[in-house]
Amino acid sequence: MYFFDLDGTLIDSNGVWKQVDIDFLAKRNIPYSRAYFEGVAHTALPLAAEFTKEFCHLEESCEEIIAEWMEMSRDMYARVPIKPGVRSFLKQCKAEGRRMAVVTSSVPEHCYTALKKLDLEKYFENVTFAQQAGMHKKHPDVWLAAAEKNSVRPQDCTVFDDSLAACSGARAAGMRVVGVYDQYFNAESKEMRAFCDVFIESFEELLYPQTQR
Repeated sequence: MYFFDLDGTLIDSNGVWKQVDIDFLAKRNIPYSRAYFEGVAHTALPLAAEFTKEFCHLEESCEEIIAEWMEMSRDMYARVPIKPGVRSFLKQCKAEGRRMAVVTSSVPEHCYTALKKLDLEKYFENVTFAQQAGMHKKHPDVWLAAAEKNSVRPQDCTVFDDSLAACSGARAAGMRVVGVYDQYFNAESKEMRAFCDVFIESFEELLYPQTQR
């Protein structure tokens, strides 16, 4: 079975959250830093809020932080573009009879908005949300939960993700990993190439000649 990350893998949305982070911190006169990026990247909102509250020494509650993030990002997911080759690859996989699902740290509301707007829902059996499970994708638990949810063995699963941390979690769960390049994680690309079973710059690399668009 194929498990796909959403942000930065299927859709070009990582920039949305980077801008939200920059604007959120700027309102509090806090610089956006590598340390902050590493603390919140590909992390479910409740855990990212906990980190942000502690890292930035904020008086706001985690619920208030999340509400502000949601307000800042609400309309953006109706406009995010699909990444090159994704639609054709999903069509190719469906034609081959492959089972597919999404495993994401994204907010359910944002996830479904993007999938519906881009007409991608029809390719996936279901979505596993790290946020709802209270898990980090860097740990194997969320991947094992996704496998159990779909009644498949971890060793029969292949994960497509743009984050080295998430790929590490999937590998720890016993799954094959395909690293997907995204500019947001450019600093990790060399390590991703060495770590993942396969590394792609674009899903166009995985298309058969007759399915390329």
